[in-house]
Amino acid sequence: MADQFKGTDDYIVTADLQVAVNAAITLERPLLIKGEPGTGKTVLAYEVAKAIGAPMIEWHIKSTTKAQQGLYEYDAVSRLRDSQLGDERVHDIRNYIKQGKLWDAFSNEQRPVLLIDEIDKADIEFPNDLLLELDRMEFFVYETGEVIKAAQRPIVIITSNNEKELPDAFLRRCFFHYIKFPDTDTMRSIVDVHFPNMKERLVSSALTKFYEMRDIPGLKKKPSTSELLDWLKLLVNEDIDPSILREQDPKKLIPPLHGALLKNEQDIHLFERLAFLSRREQR
Repeated sequence: MADQFKGTDDYIVTADLQVAVNAAITLERPLLIKGEPGTGKTVLAYEVAKAIGAPMIEWHIKSTTKAQQGLYEYDAVSRLRDSQLGDERVHDIRNYIKQGKLWDAFSNEQRPVLLIDEIDKADIEFPNDLLLELDRMEFFVYETGEVIKAAQRPIVIITSNNEKELPDAFLRRCFFHYIKFPDTDTMRSIVDVHFPNMKERLVSSALTKFYEMRDIPGLKKKPSTSELLDWLKLLVNEDIDPSILREQDPKKLIPPLHGALLKNEQDIHLFERLAFLSRREQR
């Protein structure tokens, strides 16, 4: 295989994720990545591009994004305005066609990595509207009558936060991988990459507290890997003593600087209730 992904110095890749990336490259199928927010789905595409020395093309999907925008957009309004002003540009319709991200990927001289980020944010028909183009790696430009065909198939990485189900026809064309939340050992390796000089006592205490928080039943949004890294950065900056994180006092169930980990009032209230119940039981 020409392109083999083995992770990078900045990105810890598990064996199963490495297999998934390389399988998708071999099969020349889009790699559909799902997983909790903050588990490194989007970053994966950048790291794959960096590892194999490929150009990176990003298409970040919003709720208003249409599949056609990934191919091209024809600006008829500007052409009408220019024709009224007598602009010579109106004689060539190509002046009013804006290339989309798929067109950029198809026309790139070097095989690029194309990231289609958070595909589940778009309308339910969005994935189906891209089936033919991702399958055949070509599309037709009606205004000019030309076919845009990929010189070489880009490595397509598609991320989803599972906000809505994707169509079966689309799923059949993808190689699928779910990024499991990192276990303690993997997380320690991730922390070491970002904070190589962090004291072991602080890392150990912070990870213990972090996983305890994630295990609490009823938590609306479990803290993610990226939020753990933010929290660790704050703990170092504020010079927090690791013993505070090991504190068993029920009044201190919520850890210091918890705003980096808990992102809604329901979860904060949950911790406050647990602290209240724990204090009451100790009376």
